[in-house]
Amino acid sequence: MTADLFERDLRALRRDRAARIGPELLLYNRAFDECLDRLRDVPRVFERCLLIGCPFPDWPQRLREFAREVDAADPGPLFAAAAGGIQVEEDRFDFGEERYDIAVAVGTLDTVNDLPLALKLIHRSLRPDAPMIGAIAGGNSLPMLRASLIEAGRSEGRVVARTHPRIEAGSLARLLSGAGFSQPVVDIDRVTLRYSSLIDLVRDLRAMGVNSMLADRPPPLSRREFLAAAEAFEGMGENGRTEEQVEILHFLGWRQ
Repeated sequence: MTADLFERDLRALRRDRAARIGPELLLYNRAFDECLDRLRDVPRVFERCLLIGCPFPDWPQRLREFAREVDAADPGPLFAAAAGGIQVEEDRFDFGEERYDIAVAVGTLDTVNDLPLALKLIHRSLRPDAPMIGAIAGGNSLPMLRASLIEAGRSEGRVVARTHPRIEAGSLARLLSGAGFSQPVVDIDRVTLRYSSLIDLVRDLRAMGVNSMLADRPPPLSRREFLAAAEAFEGMGENGRTEEQVEILHFLGWRQ
């Protein structure tokens, strides 16, 4: 058996903490709005939709513009409950067989342990000629954060992995094909964010529930390492602001 990359309980706890402190929804809403815009290009009214990832409780209602029924699911119990849905681990949950005629997945599949299996389970839940549409963070996301942490590690002579590995657009398209989806398409939306300090970026990541949930946890940052990371991050900016980038991978595939 392959060891989990992400700690399963911690993944749920991260999203619950975001729910309690009030989630940062800028990127989530940007991704979800783009999914809705793409759905408007599909000339069809869907009967039943599976929504995976619901950090804002009005998402199921907004999807009812396109589907008569919406079943919500989220890795975080609090997000799931607020949306009237259920808590799931996408690679361990039976979504049913040919139960839905559309699936929408936003912001969670990049931290599932067995992504190929999760995609196969979602594929199994779809009826023939049903689309799956969604978005995850991937590609070259958070390059300034990663560079700052590397610089901090060098200051202590212990460079260790502290950020999540990211899936590339081409790899995601191949995984969709491998799970049985036809005509997979993956597009990249590059978003630039500006921060005055590393602390502000970390605060936003916590409010999104996406700070580190690696099963193989690195040693905590020492005060010296954090100060070195903060200095490196701010040194990459201009006029008191550092530009950070997030790459949102938008994907679409069809159950044949």
